[in-house]
Amino acid sequence: MRFRSIVGATALTLTAALSACGSTDSSAGSDGKTTVDVWLMRDSVSSEFQQKFEADFEADHPDIDANIQIQEWDGIGEKVVAALASNDAPDVIEVGNTQAAQYAASGGLRDLSDKVAELGGEDWLDGLAEPANHEGAQYGVPYYAASRVVVYRKDLFEAKGIDASTIKTREQWIDATTTLNSGGTQGIYLPGQNWHVLAGFIWDEGGTFAVQSGGQWEGALDSPEAMSGMAFYQELQALGQGPRDSDVASPPQTDVMAQGEVAQIIAAPGAADLVVEANPELEGKLGFFPIPGKTADTPGAVFVGGSVLVIPTASSDPDAATTFIKELAGDEWQRELAATMSYVPNKTTLVDAVEDDPGAAAMAVGASQNGHTTPIAPGWATVESENLVHDYMTAVLTGGDPAQEAASASEAISRAMNSAS
Repeated sequence: MRFRSIVGATALTLTAALSACGSTDSSAGSDGKTTVDVWLMRDSVSSEFQQKFEADFEADHPDIDANIQIQEWDGIGEKVVAALASNDAPDVIEVGNTQAAQYAASGGLRDLSDKVAELGGEDWLDGLAEPANHEGAQYGVPYYAASRVVVYRKDLFEAKGIDASTIKTREQWIDATTTLNSGGTQGIYLPGQNWHVLAGFIWDEGGTFAVQSGGQWEGALDSPEAMSGMAFYQELQALGQGPRDSDVASPPQTDVMAQGEVAQIIAAPGAADLVVEANPELEGKLGFFPIPGKTADTPGAVFVGGSVLVIPTASSDPDAATTFIKELAGDEWQRELAATMSYVPNKTTLVDAVEDDPGAAAMAVGASQNGHTTPIAPGWATVESENLVHDYMTAVLTGGDPAQEAASASEAISRAMNSAS
């Protein structure tokens, strides 16, 4: 499972000094073909998938030459900004779903609203489609998704007589975790600053991080709904020995689980590979289930990370670019991509494509039925860079008054989001 953790959008500025983009304008070559230059990100596709797709695409569209260029994540934001501000942009770019609206606000992307029906938009995952919609217009086509699940030790569950497939509600989850939390076993390892997990609990309660009113953003962590989400996080976190003042990387939660005494972590399915890599004795002992919801009929809400495909305004052949996107984001290749890369497909009607992949199947349940994203605004990047939610979570978990800490954090979020907007 290859998974990139998607965090909030990066604040962009188009007044920065621009560098060469390294793309080639799509144009008719000496052979009469139109070249479509495409930027896809590292690990978005395997080399085998890329070769197969290019060959089939060009066979089906003999008048188009697909020139796919794999980009590195490091520094990609600045590179995309430069490309969109130039006259030398590629024709199709893969961008993080939470980045799309920011690029659209710059004026650098084509409005694809008239293509939504043609591209099957009625079935797109909300967590991918919504972030790419700016002021009522659709600027990005969902490409693939990924989200968090519960990664658990099958042997520890079995030893306690717990059937993971029956855990559908928060109450059942707490009961199972309490039972697991004995005999030297941590029922769950949940560090105190895993705000992506907190987000799901807040959304389940009907809350959010911030709301927009009258053109201004107001932090909303002090709403009763958001505070209820934090209270559940606190209850669950207390059933393990996770640090209250750090995130999943300090120390890496996969390394902690690999030590053999942790029954559950909340992560992307690919975390299981890292656990086994650190402790090969756990090979075959890890399983997955969707984050439980408040009721059995709806899985827990999850932050949906992933990518969308956009067409720069500067594309010299948007029709050929649309043809490329229609194929790569279409049902046939979405199924192929899901099977090859263990990603969640871009449509709710395609989730059966990963039904034989336990990790991806668990991921698809949450992403397709209860997927969400963070506030789409330039200021959200400031909220993340200043660790405002992290600080709030640690303050509550270390004994701060929940209401006071939530009010303080909400004020900080309001300031950050409005100053950047």
